[in-house]
Amino acid sequence: MSAVVIDAVHTRLLADWSSGDRHGGGTPDLVRALVRDAAPLLPAAEEAAVVAAVLARVQGLGPLDPLLSDPTVTEVMVNGGGRVWIERDGELTDTGIVIDEATALRLIERVVAPLGLRIDRSSPMVDARLPDGSRVNAVVRPLAIDGPCLTIRRFGSRAVPLDAFADPAVASLLRQAVAERRNVVVSGGTGAGKTTLLNALAAEIPSTERVVTIEDAAELRLPGVHVVRLEARPPNADGVGAVSIRDLVRNALRMRPDRIVVGEVRGPEALDMLQAMNTGHEGSLSTCHANSTDDALRRLETLSLLAGLELPLAAVREQLVSAVDVVVQVARRGAGARRIVAVGEPDAGPGGGRCRSIAEGDRVISPFARPPRVEVDPADTARGES
Repeated sequence: MSAVVIDAVHTRLLADWSSGDRHGGGTPDLVRALVRDAAPLLPAAEEAAVVAAVLARVQGLGPLDPLLSDPTVTEVMVNGGGRVWIERDGELTDTGIVIDEATALRLIERVVAPLGLRIDRSSPMVDARLPDGSRVNAVVRPLAIDGPCLTIRRFGSRAVPLDAFADPAVASLLRQAVAERRNVVVSGGTGAGKTTLLNALAAEIPSTERVVTIEDAAELRLPGVHVVRLEARPPNADGVGAVSIRDLVRNALRMRPDRIVVGEVRGPEALDMLQAMNTGHEGSLSTCHANSTDDALRRLETLSLLAGLELPLAAVREQLVSAVDVVVQVARRGAGARRIVAVGEPDAGPGGGRCRSIAEGDRVISPFARPPRVEVDPADTARGES
């Protein structure tokens, strides 16, 4: 019965809108009146559920809204205009919800249209962001052979402290690195918790410092009072107006930052980030995709070479070793827990491209060999541990 009423009220709203009668845009009071008109004998609880379902279709993301409102769900995936899967506690679960292709396309359009983006056969992929900061990726035919695919990575509204990633000894080591303004790169695989750990590290930056954050999709939430947030912009429907991470890194240098935080380096902006770290912006933070601390250095070398300046590898490697002080590897463990598995210090010795191990798992192996970029009172590194 409820499904019939939902369809009837939704159809009524669509018919009214197409005729030019918007009924105030589908407000809760209007929808409630239409539901009562269509099914006057519905119990109060069922009526409220029908109203919520109709509003979700009209204003939100329909059948996905209950999943997106669940704080335990970290990812929502619609496969080929069909089954809906979620990730909860690091495990994939089939929700039993099935979305047809037309509905999936409508949901994707509802996300991208307000942002001035387009998705169709001529532009079949798009990255976007929901108002709450959740990241959205969509792929449609002809690239998605079985129908539109929609992936929503939830924005974590709850800040995760540094102690949640490691035992106190390793957490204290990283607090020391931030306090001493060492340049830190967080590496890990997809979904390993790189951005969440970056948020936790950035939360250790003194609130008096001016911090400029640069992201592909804004996810960082720093508690400081002097934080400037910049977000890259993809090209519009006409293919113009793009602003890259590299553009923003260059611009940030003119904004008098004490530190620069780049959400993720994945292209030639790696070289600009290294130059910023080497030219008076100590204590900067960033992330990259890599399977180990050594792999992170090699990836940063490769990305820097994409800058097109025809620099020799030796020069890039020398700048990399000089710029990056600490590499933190994070990985996803059982039950979805994200943990720091290694902390390394780039080796300035012959050959380069490798990290000297500072910590493994929950065990600190040795102190930093490099001197701090800024001398601090040892008592200051205990901030937040009590």
